[in-house]
Amino acid sequence: MRLDKFICKSTELTRNEAKKLLKSGEVRVNGEVAKNAAMQVHENNTITIDGQVLTARTSRYFMLHKVADSICSNVDEIYPSVLNFIDVDKAFDLHIAGRLDADTTGLVLITDDGRWSHNVISPKKECKKTYRVWLRDTISKDKSAELIEQFKQGLQLQGESTLTRPAALVLVMDDTLSVDESNNETNEVLLTITEGKYHQVKRMFAAVGNRVVGLHREQIGDIELADLAPGEWRELTTEEVALFI
Repeated sequence: MRLDKFICKSTELTRNEAKKLLKSGEVRVNGEVAKNAAMQVHENNTITIDGQVLTARTSRYFMLHKVADSICSNVDEIYPSVLNFIDVDKAFDLHIAGRLDADTTGLVLITDDGRWSHNVISPKKECKKTYRVWLRDTISKDKSAELIEQFKQGLQLQGESTLTRPAALVLVMDDTLSVDESNNETNEVLLTITEGKYHQVKRMFAAVGNRVVGLHREQIGDIELADLAPGEWRELTTEEVALFI
């Protein structure tokens, strides 16, 4: 963890205040004066301010049902940050573990534990993320096998030198229609991927000649959005946190 972040987690200081304190030379790490805000410190280090030992607060973990026209950022821009929806102390000291585009809705995980979020977003961890996708062009159930296989084998995205990792594509059919009523086509699918390239889902469907018109993330690993309403949030349970440790 960065030293300035450790100070913020151990005191009521803001990040800017922590950096000013470091420049004053009042902070010591294992007895040595430390002024570098980016210095990496660990749980076994002794960090003091004027001789007082600091103890970092317990890390926090939340899930949020992101609404459209909000952004996964620590600052407000054209759209407000999703952190505005988290009604906790020092919400803007948190960060998002796996961002979504402004127009994408659904499950977002939020924490101040960098190692934990790394386990969520690192491609090496192969954490599955499932999206419900609405498409411009319908897909015929009778002709879907080839498309499903393309996603399974990996797609060549524009500007990328390697194929995407294997992805699972499932058609969502309207089971409420009778055989006579159904046209055996759908523009709604579920897509599960294990990486997070820039605009990946949208680019994957562009690679097969289709266009995403709606995108919603339903699940990350074994954590499901379930019945959490748009704009609502909650703390993760101990069991949910343990899934990425």
